[in-house]
Amino acid sequence: MPIVALRFESGALWALDQTALPWQEVELELRTSDAVADAIARLAIRGAPLIGVAAGFGVALGIAADPTEDGADRACATLIAARPTAANLAWAARRVRAAAGSPPSPGAALAEARAIHGQEIAASDAMANHGAGLLASARRLMTHCNTGALAAPGRGSALSVAAEMHARGRLELVIATESRPLLQGARLTVYELGRLGISHELIVDSAAPGLIARGAVDAVIVGCDRVAANGDVANKVGTYGLALAARAARIPFVVIGPTSTVDLECPSGEEIEIEERDPAEILHVGATLMSPPETPCRNPAFDVTPAELVSALVTERGIVRDPRPGSVAALFGPP
Repeated sequence: MPIVALRFESGALWALDQTALPWQEVELELRTSDAVADAIARLAIRGAPLIGVAAGFGVALGIAADPTEDGADRACATLIAARPTAANLAWAARRVRAAAGSPPSPGAALAEARAIHGQEIAASDAMANHGAGLLASARRLMTHCNTGALAAPGRGSALSVAAEMHARGRLELVIATESRPLLQGARLTVYELGRLGISHELIVDSAAPGLIARGAVDAVIVGCDRVAANGDVANKVGTYGLALAARAARIPFVVIGPTSTVDLECPSGEEIEIEERDPAEILHVGATLMSPPETPCRNPAFDVTPAELVSALVTERGIVRDPRPGSVAALFGPP
């Protein structure tokens, strides 16, 4: 059965708790904007497009509880503050807040949240088709972090392309990085690949560049959390190193994400705020302490890959080859 990471029913947002995967499939019942924001902050809900959808429903829940201007603004601000790097979260929260109007209409807010959800599902299908066509000659892929149905509605972003290639009988293997420190690749991507019946191998993050250099894969595919106007891409930390390795090996490095991830108001990657997370995520694997407890840590959740290292940006609106400011803006049509 397909994975359903989020659904809105009976006045609540029901979310598959991704911190419990792959050991348990537990659904969270979220009935307030604060509960949705907390789930996003602690990565029970994660993946840029998925947290955008969740934020939209979170704002709608907040407006339903307090249909005043202050209540609507408070719900919107709470969701936007949950995680700073992914563009989708603020985009969806503000879109639902604007649709609610003045005075805020709970019905209009919920309708807009549902519309965003439906549009992102359709975007996933379109990206899958565009990406599978672009990579028609590839047989072995490498991917980083998690970009399937747990990260975006529908079949996902980058992993939707792998799923479509598999469905067309063109995919031999996906190599997934473990994606430290929270192991989204080892826990979530492998879980999804297994459910999809796609042949796969798991590697430690540091093995990836060497395997790319040895010709183990034909292309690297990743998702994105924010794409700047010039084509620079913020994504899960470790993405930049994979892009450098792919360039050195002369294989495609393809970024796949919906246009809700594109931020034309952000000129370049230098302006993207990089979330710094709790050092405890580095010091522990699960509940097990792996280093002296007072060890100083840096825990950036993302890095920025310059546009010149991106072979193509695949969106639901089409493919941008060798992204640059004009070509990225062209996705949105005439000004």
